Amino acid sequence: MIDQKNGDARILLGLLESVERDGTQSQRSLSAEFGIALGLVNAYLKRCVKKGLVKVTDAPARRYTYYLTPQGFAEKSRLTVEYLSYSFSFFRHARADCAATFEDAKRRGWKKILLAGVSDLAEISTICALEGGIVIVGVVDAKVQQAAFVGLPIFLSFDDVAESFDGVMITDLTASASVLKKAIERFGPDRVLAPALLGLSFHAKHKVRV
Repeated sequence: MIDQKNGDARILLGLLESVERDGTQSQRSLSAEFGIALGLVNAYLKRCVKKGLVKVTDAPARRYTYYLTPQGFAEKSRLTVEYLSYSFSFFRHARADCAATFEDAKRRGWKKILLAGVSDLAEISTICALEGGIVIVGVVDAKVQQAAFVGLPIFLSFDDVAESFDGVMITDLTASASVLKKAIERFGPDRVLAPALLGLSFHAKHKVRV
């Protein structure tokens, strides 16, 4: 499974960049910008303050202003280098795994696939699908409020998908095991695939081992 640490680092980097750009943004606007819960934004900001990365001052109308400390600027630079390195490695690995997964899909006779999970992996999958002659009908993700992702419709559940498709490909990076389990329970293991980098495997009885 993808290391949760990478997701945490990405959110932290995004918050530090936003604070540097405009320290007067509300936590609600930051929540909308990053697509994460308001409580999670609050938790990350508190962690930043506790670590001495961010300072906070009172502002009118019960608002707060956030500032990066020297340690905050240094941490932002470190995370930027770390994330760029991770992104390049992830893209190369993900692209190879997605291409292999779509080859497996074509051997099964699949032509139309539904993705499960909005993520960087889903975006890379759309590139590989285009190259491999596979049609992506949309993405299922109950956590996302937007209507579309890289030009594809987003559905909150499998029940909302009206268009027919041959199988499901798991692209969720934060809860891939549970998403795989739900997909298998709904469609059966023969209609679900997952790129190797997710580290998921299939049991009999439709359970998931990570």
